[in-house]
Amino acid sequence: MATRTHKALVVTEVGKPLSLVHDRTTQEPGSGQVLIRVIISGPNPHDQKARDWGLFIASNLPAVLNNDVVGEVIALGPDVTRCAVGDHIVSHANFDGKYAQSGLQEYALVDAAFSAKIPEGSTDDDGATLPTNVIAPLVAIFDSDALGIPAPWAQEAKTFDYKGTTLLVVGGGSNCGKFGVQLAALAGIGQIVVVGGDEAELKSYGATHVVDRHGSSDNVTQRIRSIVGDDLLYAYDAVNPPPGQIVGINALSSTKKGKLARLVRSGAEALDESKVSAKKEGYELKNVFGSSQAKPDLAAPFWDRVPQYLKDGKLKPTKYEVVNLKDWNADKVNDVLDRYRDGKRVTKTHFHLA
Repeated sequence: MATRTHKALVVTEVGKPLSLVHDRTTQEPGSGQVLIRVIISGPNPHDQKARDWGLFIASNLPAVLNNDVVGEVIALGPDVTRCAVGDHIVSHANFDGKYAQSGLQEYALVDAAFSAKIPEGSTDDDGATLPTNVIAPLVAIFDSDALGIPAPWAQEAKTFDYKGTTLLVVGGGSNCGKFGVQLAALAGIGQIVVVGGDEAELKSYGATHVVDRHGSSDNVTQRIRSIVGDDLLYAYDAVNPPPGQIVGINALSSTKKGKLARLVRSGAEALDESKVSAKKEGYELKNVFGSSQAKPDLAAPFWDRVPQYLKDGKLKPTKYEVVNLKDWNADKVNDVLDRYRDGKRVTKTHFHLA
């Protein structure tokens, strides 16, 4: 049974370290929700920007961070049938300013539609690698407001030529890049060209070509074009601020109208259009916000399929590092967020709360 209040690590003031509170209210699950005892809470780079810049949280303090959540179901709301008390589930918490679903607390609510039971053969940590890092490329590749390639379960998939399609993924060394490759392979996209990252790892995910990211923008673009020619219509940039996005844009066809989907960034400098090569038909720049709740028609069918995708190896967990947080030591979380802030290499971190 959950207690009426619980521990949480919270941001009380933008720009200040997280601190421990003991009196966070434990809420009852509403329709379509479940209450979980949080087992794993996973931060991502946007959590550092939330703490230090107020991204997503400035007007609603105190705030609980972390949208990657795995927990044990302890109570079901009305109409929930996809899981049972005692199940371990992974979920993508809402960016709603209420933080009831965020992970750095003992108990959290979960939208059942945006969760998946951890299947036999997978661990809680396997599941915790997914939420934010898989939803961002899911939206970038398959959402009609982004690249608009049909999701493999969509009606339009029956007539779409996946094998004849090429996708460029820029930032293959990032987790959002790695899951982008996996989703493209899952859909059956015929040519998946990736810039950056470990070649053997990316090809194990389904990449057909891995391009060296080092060198000038022009040199990297030439390497890509030596593979795709002047026919590239779909590009996804998982890592770069606007100056670095020139590579993906210039790799797009000069004679056909292509699209580049990029993850939304805060405080980034503007794109220098003078560096964009001539595009006879122009090109489209698509901003992506990777939220399950913001894209329910795309995300819900995906979460329905996650257990089977994990079982079948169509989704493979990325690397992670476990940090024991059973002592609720805020310094451990602040240290990881500081490493994101300082530009240091960070392996996907899983804070074990229970």
